[in-house]
Formats: sequence, structure tokens, C-alpha cells
Amino acid sequence: MFEYIYFARPDSVLEGLPVYNVRKEIGRELANESGVEADVVVPVPDSGVPSAIGYAEASGIPFELGIIRNHYVGRTFIEPTDQIRHLGVKMKHSPNRPILDGKRVVLVDDSIVRGTTSRKIVDMVRAAGAREVHMRISSPPTKHSCFYGIDTPERSKLLAAQNDLKKMAELIGVDSLAFISLDGLYRAMGHESRSASRSTYCDACFTGEYPIALVDHDAEYGPGAA
Repeated sequence: MFEYIYFARPDSVLEGLPVYNVRKEIGRELANESGVEADVVVPVPDSGVPSAIGYAEASGIPFELGIIRNHYVGRTFIEPTDQIRHLGVKMKHSPNRPILDGKRVVLVDDSIVRGTTSRKIVDMVRAAGAREVHMRISSPPTKHSCFYGIDTPERSKLLAAQNDLKKMAELIGVDSLAFISLDGLYRAMGHESRSASRSTYCDACFTGEYPIALVDHDAEYGPGAA
């Protein structure tokens, strides 16, 4: 599922689904599920852009580039240490102050893993004068580790695995926080719900339902530790 949310290029077509269109539909579902009164919808670039466009279209709130991305910096959630991730966020994003100052801002991002990047982004947006910051996430909460090629950390370091929604909002520093539901994600991909889907998509990082038994991991850490 993370290919559609984050990893695939937005101009990709996976199994007949244009990734860009899916990401916009995710934004529309987010707006329908967890709309909030605001003045501007701002993506966390670049992966949050299509979903933010969809959110803006569905909500009627203007879309603006309130955060400017430095394209010479790589993806921060896979950096090896917190110190490097913090530096990467500072180098990677700059606030567009005239767009943010005095505004109620909806920040749209693709996911929250450790929460490191989200906290830094929120602090930056508030420092630029935002009156309110509401974060909307175009994936369900990432509560379980991935063992199939995505470099997510162990479960003890996943923010959503250790905290409820209220606590996550407090730790990130937002006025409100909402994730797309699992059924909403499947609807964005053209299915009525997860249960109605006959696909073989892996959503284990959200559900903990791994398609292949974690034999080595369970032998070392015990069942259910992923």
C-alpha cells in the first residue's frame, strides 16, 4: 500500500491505477472524513502535494505552497540518526511566511513514522505565524514494522504504536490530528472497503496482518512483537 501513498513516483501507473489520481482521492477522502475549518491547505512537499490538492478541492479551502522544498536533500525518515534527521528537516524545508502568517493551516503529509519530521515542520509553521495548525495524514497510523523492503524502524520507535491520537497530537504540537481510515484508503483505490477488496495489497504496517509468517523475527522476539 505504501507504494501508492509514498514510494512510487506520482506519474507511475501501478496495476492500472495512476498513483497521482489515487493520492488526490486519498486527500478527498481525508477531507470528507476529518474536515476542519481553516484558511489554507498546505502540503508537506513533495509527497504530500497530490493529497493536499484533493483535500483542497473537496473542502473548498485554498491550496497554497506554504512550505518550500529544497530538492537537493533526500528523504529524511530513512536517515540513520535523529541528529541527521533534524538537520535534514531544516535543510529540506523552508516556510513561505506570507502564506502562513495569521492563518489557520491544514498541513497534509503522507505519513507519520517516528514523528521527528512532523514536529519540526509544525514548529516551523507556527514560527512563521500560523494561528492554528491541523495535520491530516494520507495513510492510516503506522503501528507495525515492515519486513518487506521499507526501512521502517522497530515498533518501539513508531509514534502511533506507542501513543493514542490525542497524545500524538500533543507530541507533534498540532491543534488537531487525523489519519485516513483504512477503509478510506481502499475507497481511494476504487474499492468499497478493505473487506470488499479482493486484492493482495499488503497493509501490515497499518494492521499487523502480515501475509507471510515472520518466522525469524518471532523466534528472536516472540509472536506479536512486530
